Amino acid sequence: MSGSAVVFGASGGIGHALCEALEEEGAFDSVHAFSRSVTATDLTDEASIAAAAAIVAKGPAPTLVIVATGLLHEDGKGPEKAMQELDPAWLARNFAVNTIGPALVAKHFLPLMPRTGRTVFAVLSARIGSIADNKLGGWYGYRTSKAALNMMVRTLAIEEKRRNDRSIVVALHPGTVDTDLSRPFQGNVTPGTLLTPPRAAVQLLDVIDGLKVTDSGRHFAWDGAEIAP
Repeated sequence: MSGSAVVFGASGGIGHALCEALEEEGAFDSVHAFSRSVTATDLTDEASIAAAAAIVAKGPAPTLVIVATGLLHEDGKGPEKAMQELDPAWLARNFAVNTIGPALVAKHFLPLMPRTGRTVFAVLSARIGSIADNKLGGWYGYRTSKAALNMMVRTLAIEEKRRNDRSIVVALHPGTVDTDLSRPFQGNVTPGTLLTPPRAAVQLLDVIDGLKVTDSGRHFAWDGAEIAP
């Protein structure tokens, strides 16, 4: 793919690894790396997203945008184990970061992508956001915000197809990756299944490379298998 690549969450474990892999592959004219800590790009601040879009709009046009952000725990708050732990402020924070933030990136960046030719807009979701796959319950804020993100992806894909019939908008599940997001919960990970960020990045880019136009609006795991809504 030519044009530019854009990564949000570039200072996180997966986002940083994605930037490094994209730079190493050299398939894009430029790679834009945005993050809250380095470029003050905050997905809960639409003005900062618009500022990032203004930088990318100078060209070349982005043909790949990846939103590699997510919230699972913060400042002592984490996944709820039971409904008694539901807290409106924490639920709102989950939706602000996991659902609304990526939607705002789409609002400002999909219009920058070419109207012809293959383009990919990908967001990191999670298998736990699959309604069909929910057998354990709990983790209310994270589950529901990721499920809402998957619906956002589906809806964006329908609209974007009207603008560019070769566009692909997808949700991707990276697997369980050794990052700050997953670290407090790695004790429950099956030995040998915890992925390093570089490996996760390469696998995600392989999935992206293999996507077809008919895959737009769907949710795929790191191994290319589709995840049920």
